[in-house]
Amino acid sequence: MKKISIIIPCFNEEAFIESVLQNAFDQDYPSEHMEIIVVDGNSTDKTKSIVQKIAETRPNVRLIDNPERFAPFAFNRGIRASFGEVIYIWGAHSAYPSFYISRLLDWLEKSGSDNVGGLMRTQARSNSLSAIAIARVLAHPLGVGNSSFRTGIKEAREADTVPFGCYRRDVFERFGYFDERLIRNQDIEHNRRIKRQGGKLLLVPDVHLTYFARATYAQLWNNNFGNGEWVVRAAKYTGTLDALSLRHFIPMGFVAYLLDLFLWGFLSYMNWVPVWIFYLLLVPIAFYGIGISIVSLQISWQEKKPVLFFHCLLAFLVLHVSYGFGSWSGFKHTFFEKEA
Repeated sequence: MKKISIIIPCFNEEAFIESVLQNAFDQDYPSEHMEIIVVDGNSTDKTKSIVQKIAETRPNVRLIDNPERFAPFAFNRGIRASFGEVIYIWGAHSAYPSFYISRLLDWLEKSGSDNVGGLMRTQARSNSLSAIAIARVLAHPLGVGNSSFRTGIKEAREADTVPFGCYRRDVFERFGYFDERLIRNQDIEHNRRIKRQGGKLLLVPDVHLTYFARATYAQLWNNNFGNGEWVVRAAKYTGTLDALSLRHFIPMGFVAYLLDLFLWGFLSYMNWVPVWIFYLLLVPIAFYGIGISIVSLQISWQEKKPVLFFHCLLAFLVLHVSYGFGSWSGFKHTFFEKEA
């Protein structure tokens, strides 16, 4: 039976770390063949003390420090410290069913893939209307585009990226470790690197994890801005556009359109340009508004919460605009700023 290692990077996850460790203990895979490595980025809450207390009674749990704090350093430290023939990357604020380890391992072995992942079910972190709206929007194609691991698939298929992967250990010898220059989206870049160099990624429909989404619009903005920025900045550090796809550029275009709309509105108000130009430019935003209104109405109807309609509208706007502004920020860093 294969030795497996679960790597769990974390920072200030006192609300979730005990639960995710319990998910690991509840796996139907033999514990004597499994180790759990928590890589802590200098947490300032009770995360470390919680893990240390659990490790006292669980010899297969280890806590190591990540002084650099950022995720790629945590991934690489954990992998290098591990003994497993198969490496699992877990998120600290997610939940995993008891068959998660065994079923992904089965897919890995029978498919010959280098990295296998399942679907991500997005769940609200609290019962607030904003948290519910954010979670539902992050699971809808209008919110996240053709991100298959979020929106779902019916049968296993090769993919460009998978969430929280199950890797063969030699993947990191053949394709390299996570790029520590990338503060965000290092997993996307690493998966694209595997595929570019002839490796195989598999997304499977019968394994899932539950991801607890941000609960406030400010958290959504900050997280999504960073994602948008670093998916573009990856091009600078890696010298390739592999980490980018059409769905990453659409929010950039949307933000550019909104700024252009504001400009033409001002020009027409000042009578410097014909007003019909401004009216013509309103057509796309009208279709966008109709689209997110229909989906928001559907969600509020399903949740039986009429006021959720307005929260979903705001969640869509924050999601798209924050990612777009983040991507433009990444574009600026990539092409107009020199390294310090």
